[in-house]
Amino acid sequence: MINCGFVLLTQYQGKILGPVAWVLGKILNGIYIALSQFGIENAGLCIIIFTFFVNALIIPFNIKQQKFSKLSSVMQPELAKVNEKYRGKKDTESMQKMQLETQAVYQKYGVNPTSGCLPLLITMPIILALYRVIYAIPAYVDAIGTLYYNIAAALEGQNYLEYMTNMISELAVRTAGWGDITNEISQMHLVDILSQFKTADWDALIAQFPDIAEIIRTNSEKIMHINSFIGGLNIADTPGYKPPGIFLPILAVVMQLIQVRLMPQPASQGQEMDATMQSMKVMNTFMPIFSGLTCIILPIGVGVYWVSGYVFRIIQQLCINQYMKKVDINKMIERNVEKAKKRNQKLGIDPEAVQKYAMQRTSNIKETTKQISTAGKANLDVNRNKKGNAGKSNVEYKPGGIAAKAHLVSRGSSGREDK
Repeated sequence: MINCGFVLLTQYQGKILGPVAWVLGKILNGIYIALSQFGIENAGLCIIIFTFFVNALIIPFNIKQQKFSKLSSVMQPELAKVNEKYRGKKDTESMQKMQLETQAVYQKYGVNPTSGCLPLLITMPIILALYRVIYAIPAYVDAIGTLYYNIAAALEGQNYLEYMTNMISELAVRTAGWGDITNEISQMHLVDILSQFKTADWDALIAQFPDIAEIIRTNSEKIMHINSFIGGLNIADTPGYKPPGIFLPILAVVMQLIQVRLMPQPASQGQEMDATMQSMKVMNTFMPIFSGLTCIILPIGVGVYWVSGYVFRIIQQLCINQYMKKVDINKMIERNVEKAKKRNQKLGIDPEAVQKYAMQRTSNIKETTKQISTAGKANLDVNRNKKGNAGKSNVEYKPGGIAAKAHLVSRGSSGREDK
């Protein structure tokens, strides 16, 4: 768990992210084992492959999100007109009408307003759990963890408590949940401390405990070999402000800026939308800079993960942009409307009435609509005719819902036709 520079490297046990991190950890461990079969034991390369693999798994959700964004750009003019129509009106009646007409716009295009959030709700836990795994590789990759445990086991036979307690403070290792460590530090938590060791720290540890110097040297050399990265960097070290380490934060900033530039930007639709776009622009400028500064003080392994993720998403966005150019927005709307009809049928709602209502409410959005004062205040039992059948079906509509109001419109239309 990361908190202002503090870190806990045992496997994350959160109720939501914990199980996701465990699965991702198994994937990372499998990648390491597969590479080791070819004599490649490099944590940096594992991070890159792992990041690409996991990001590839969530491509379908990213495509779904951008389809929703493209459809939103088509709906936005009508939604903007609804907002403009009721601007400054805070009374209950106006708020209900505004909500009703907004729902009608979404219904007209067969769109669920929450569908744009669904991909984010699915992918966000994966991304956060992925970060947990990258930050705690020894806790998830068995072969790497074993090297640290070899040293921790050797330390248990030494008078290590004072020295390692000082290292907790020096390395800013978070000890929340460790219990009482005044007399003993568990082997697992010794690994947490050792996982933060840089090259100089290993040399100091060897000097401090000469009796187990060979065990420390043998295992630490393997650890540093596994953690070695391009240009002689160690993924457990921080990049700092000098070459070649400083190039990683700079690369993180550049890659994120490129990714932002490739993302589709919404068209301007009134003052509120312009203000939102301005806020997004400020955020898109600030976040890459913030990421670069954060990358300087975090381990290089985290920076490798960030840069790898940006590179993947740049390639992904280029491909998605080409794909979205070929997407027919009219066919997309038709499919959405058809899916909405099937969904309404399963719920026992007359899809034709709902769609008819939506089209009526959005046909001339600027005109004042008639108040539906009593719609949805009580449950309605509705008898629907089905293609000449004399059978009747009772449908209970949710009070105040769009389906209830759509049914009223349908009844009103039928009544006029009968007359």
